[in-house]
Parts: sequence; C-alpha cells; structure tokens
Amino acid sequence: MNLSIVVPLLNEEESLPELCDWIRRVCTTQHYTYEIILVDDGSTDDSWQVIEGLSREDEHIKGIKFQRNYGKSAALNKAAKGDVIITMDADLQDSPDEIPELFYMIVEEGYDMVSGWKKIRYDNTLTKNLPSKLFNAVTRKVSKIHLHDFNCGLKAYRKKVVKSIEVYGEMHRYIPVLAKWAGFRKIGEKVVEHRKRKYGVTKFGWDRFINGFLDLLSIFFVG
Repeated sequence: MNLSIVVPLLNEEESLPELCDWIRRVCTTQHYTYEIILVDDGSTDDSWQVIEGLSREDEHIKGIKFQRNYGKSAALNKAAKGDVIITMDADLQDSPDEIPELFYMIVEEGYDMVSGWKKIRYDNTLTKNLPSKLFNAVTRKVSKIHLHDFNCGLKAYRKKVVKSIEVYGEMHRYIPVLAKWAGFRKIGEKVVEHRKRKYGVTKFGWDRFINGFLDLLSIFFVG
C-alpha cells in the first residue's frame, strides 16, 4: 500500500465527511493505493457514529476508538500499513492537497520524515499561538533540531521510522527527536497551507503545552 493517512480527532463530527471526500479525491487523482484511519480520541459528540457510517460506505476508511485522548501514537505504531504515513488534523485547517508533495519528498527525495510548517496562520490568538511558540522554542533548544513547528499535525513519515520507535500518548510531537536518536537523519520541512477553521473550536491551549513539556522532560531526563 502506498499511503496511510492517519487523522486523530476529538469532537469533529461536522468536518469528517468533507475531509474524507477531499482526501479521496486527491488519492484517486494520484492513483495511490491508500487507507484513511480516523482515530476518535474520546469524542463526546457524534463523531464515532459518523466514522462508522463513512467506513461502511468506503472500504478505504477505518476507525479506531479510544475512551480517552491518547493522541495519534497508537495508530502510527500499530494500525498504519502504508509505505508512507501522513498525519493531519481533522478540522480542515490542514489541506489534503499537500499530500502529493509530501509523498514525493519521502519516496523520491529520500526524506525519512517531513514536518509541515504553517508559516502563515489564521488563528493568531494568545491561547493558541503563545503556548505553541513556547513549545517549539523549548523543543528546538533541547533537541537541536531546527524545525519551525514541531506541533504541526501535518507530517509525513517513511514507514520504517514510525515502526522503529515507540510513541505513546502525546509523544507523537517528538517523533523528530525520537527519529533522530534512532538514526534517521534526513528530516525535512515543508511550508504548508493553514486554512481558517470551518467548524468547531481549537483543542490546543496551555494544558496541551504543559503536557507536552512534561513529555519532553521525560524523554531527556527519564529515558
């Protein structure tokens, strides 16, 4: 299989049909063999019912349901089967039109992983951007990996990368760090489109920054 697209979500019932249609159009146009893995991280709306309906209609779509928020880590480690694995957020702020170039960078240009960089953003709020800026600054300083946006949900990985490292909880943010430690040195970055949120509200804030920072400490000081 060429491609696995892993989409973690929390209360995104409105966006899922539109997102899956968009991904399907891109993959069909590019003649990829693919799967879409929708990871419900403890939604309290009708997201799971929407996922069940989508999976019945399209064999490319699979659902994973957790009772609480575990992030995308379990899906990356165990479920994804594609030679290239792409993660993206479910809120339509990540554009599936980025998929072909990310795929090309892994397959043709030989990158082990490519991280998106939302250079121009449409959510310039204190509760969103300040935690993100602090998170990125701390991670760059400690890891010596000079990515602009470790927390960008839009990333591409060679399958061997995500199968060679152990990630859990919110640790998917640190896959560039873990990949580097595992010997995967070709880590790239791509400027990607950041689209205005169409449905729902942001799930990122100070709580996720604090949890991410604690995870970072655990990597470096606990092992």
